[in-house]
Amino acid sequence: MSSTHQDVIILGAGIGGLTLALSLHQAGIPCRVYEAVPELKPMGVGINLLPHAVRELGELGLLPALDAMAVRTKEAVFFTEHGQLVFTEPAGTAAGYDWPQFSIHRGDLQAVLLAAVRERLGDGSVLCGHRCVDVDQDEAGVTAHFADASGEAVASVRGAVAIGCDGIHSVLRKKFYPDEGAPRYSGVNMWRGTTRWKPILSGASMIRAGWLAVGKMVIYPIRDAIDADDNQLVNWVAEIEAEQPAVRDWSREGRLEDFLPAFENWHFDWLDVPALIRGADSILEYPMVDQDPLPRWTHGRITLLGDAAHPMVPRGSNGAGQAILDARCLAGRLKKEGVGPAALESYDQERVPATANVVLTNRRTPPDAILREVYERSGGKPFARIDDVVPRAELQAISDAYKRVAGYDPAQLKNRPSFV
Repeated sequence: MSSTHQDVIILGAGIGGLTLALSLHQAGIPCRVYEAVPELKPMGVGINLLPHAVRELGELGLLPALDAMAVRTKEAVFFTEHGQLVFTEPAGTAAGYDWPQFSIHRGDLQAVLLAAVRERLGDGSVLCGHRCVDVDQDEAGVTAHFADASGEAVASVRGAVAIGCDGIHSVLRKKFYPDEGAPRYSGVNMWRGTTRWKPILSGASMIRAGWLAVGKMVIYPIRDAIDADDNQLVNWVAEIEAEQPAVRDWSREGRLEDFLPAFENWHFDWLDVPALIRGADSILEYPMVDQDPLPRWTHGRITLLGDAAHPMVPRGSNGAGQAILDARCLAGRLKKEGVGPAALESYDQERVPATANVVLTNRRTPPDAILREVYERSGGKPFARIDDVVPRAELQAISDAYKRVAGYDPAQLKNRPSFV
């Protein structure tokens, strides 16, 4: 066994694990991150960082780096599958928040976090090629066991606590819940891509259009001015109801013929949707799945964080945000209560119910439920006035209710004390 000892062993160098490392460093708590892949490379496509998550990254001093990479979202806009405007509201600082909303490539966000971790904690703070295979614990601490990419055992590591930030296929989640059922399929598959495109609408709009029964799109820019023609890198997600789920693999390639027909007639005065889709650099396919909330994440000196703890249907632009909130809350508890089981239990008591509420709300009434209401009440037909279909106040109430559940209601967020 290695003589290496860290106060906190972080298993996984995704968004949650890297945010946790930065937060623990800020709190003066030694840690190291162990990552399964041999080398960290950009993966995925676009994600949104809502103001509650940006507040936390701002407290880590990362706003300048994020501003250099991301697009500050100005508005959320909803359209029908006929291209008719349904609802719009300002976003981020335009909505009166003290913090912006960022639309960013997941790889860019991970790169910002990784660079900060290596700069602040040192080059050896993130060890790749360390796939966690198990963690043992005793009264004095934990021992994490690893294998490399070939499956050969590498030196075990001793620490005070271990945090499973190892994503949707978490080894530690399976350790504590070996009989957990299969992921819960929502009945919807999604295809994601990025396309070089001229600015759409405000050039900083998060667009949702259509509905799942006939095809729904989510579209937003994630990089500005990427070439001499001032094109943006635009992220898009196509979602359609389907009887069978796709394979649960974030890197699985998708095929145009499986979803493009639903959007072939989406030629609007503000966007040619099929042309946007066809222009993608590559396409990824994924089922919209989640898991039922767990009763607890913490088991003695081991706990879970992020997707390992609460995989959720990606319908509230909130998965990465909740992982960031987990990390900040956990670091704050470890700082205040000491590095041990009591702090992990306190973290568990706060974050398990909060994230369970988000998981269940993402199933029932996420922000895009605005589109469901319009589709069902209009029968999927064009209308003369949206207020004749659904009053604006009712649509605003759906949006506001989600903000309260997810923790970014403006007043609620402004008045909440800092985690760390």
